[in-house]
Amino acid sequence: MKITDVKVFVTNPGRNFVTVKVITEDGTYGLGDATLNGREMAVHTYIEEHVKPCLIGRDAHCIEDIWQYLYMGVYWRRGPITMAAIAAIDMALWDIKGKVAGLPVYQLLGGKCRQGVRLYAHANGETIEDTLDKAAQCIEQGFDAIRLQAAIPGLKETYGVLGDKKDYFELQGNRPLPPEQEWSTKKYFKLVPELFAQAKARFGDDVEFLHDTHSRLTPIESAKLGKLLEPYDLLFLEDASIAENQENYKLIRHHTTTPLALGETYNTIWDCKDLIQNQWIDYIRTAATHAGGITGMKKIADFAAIYNIRTAPHGAPDLSPICFAAHMHLNISTHNFGIQEFVGFGNEISQTIFKHDMRLENGMIIVSDAPGLGIEFDEVQAEKYTYKRSYLPVSRLEDGTLWHW
Repeated sequence: MKITDVKVFVTNPGRNFVTVKVITEDGTYGLGDATLNGREMAVHTYIEEHVKPCLIGRDAHCIEDIWQYLYMGVYWRRGPITMAAIAAIDMALWDIKGKVAGLPVYQLLGGKCRQGVRLYAHANGETIEDTLDKAAQCIEQGFDAIRLQAAIPGLKETYGVLGDKKDYFELQGNRPLPPEQEWSTKKYFKLVPELFAQAKARFGDDVEFLHDTHSRLTPIESAKLGKLLEPYDLLFLEDASIAENQENYKLIRHHTTTPLALGETYNTIWDCKDLIQNQWIDYIRTAATHAGGITGMKKIADFAAIYNIRTAPHGAPDLSPICFAAHMHLNISTHNFGIQEFVGFGNEISQTIFKHDMRLENGMIIVSDAPGLGIEFDEVQAEKYTYKRSYLPVSRLEDGTLWHW
């Protein structure tokens, strides 16, 4: 089944998405997500100029061989741009295989391990009370796991809390350059333990809570935070510190029993190898779009299972609904799946472009039984919403020192 064409679409139904369509000789096609937030056009060019010419005429059924060809065959391995391109092609090939077989992708991955995919929702507020009121709304909707983030008093802006801004496009206003935000660990530490103390007092033990530090702390600061949060029994503490030096987490693990989650910026199994095999984390958060697609994610999940580490795929709104669909098929069929981040199915415009029949029920996703990934892409609608250059914010300490965002 020969590949005859590869098309790349960059559309902006509220934020930028890079969508790839792989077409075969009999007209069967598959879809993949290649979105790399803030560097979308780099991936677009990489696929058009370097990947597409290598795929024409290849057998679309040879998923593993094509994955290795695009990974091993370039010499310059890994990296976010290369792996996002590989991811999109890989998802599209799994979509094709499922359509040809007449089966949803999860059946090709071994079938269901559970009836639905457990989700955690986000509650982001301007104050602790506001955050907890939003958590109550999530509970009413059926969620039993919720990430809590509250604005830090004394700072103009806080990660996850955008005020009247709906996304980072609006945050940038009419000046399309990276917005800059201040960070103070001291002010942050005054807020977070109180946030979870009040959450525990208000909601008790029926709901599990999570928190994202977004890599703002040094390892010893993360260790301190983990210990402070132990009484509140978090499901996990996410991205406590940067782990380009993976041994950072050896120090954190030594000081706290709060479960740790990491990996949304990782691109391959090699980025998280030491963290997994040394059991310095409890959840690996790689995303299909950033870590080589379904094939790349399976390699990581199977390796993590040996060390009793669960998957908790990244689910930010800068991953398209195609990536979310790929995650659902992985999650339902992966034995060591833990939980999936969920921020909704996108805005009304996005839902007219990316169409699917996944259902949200009582804080879980019921996965589509349609052949392939079970998602469609409306090219005509997508053309109405053109690319807009955008960046994630930059973080600085209060004295102006550039810091981790």
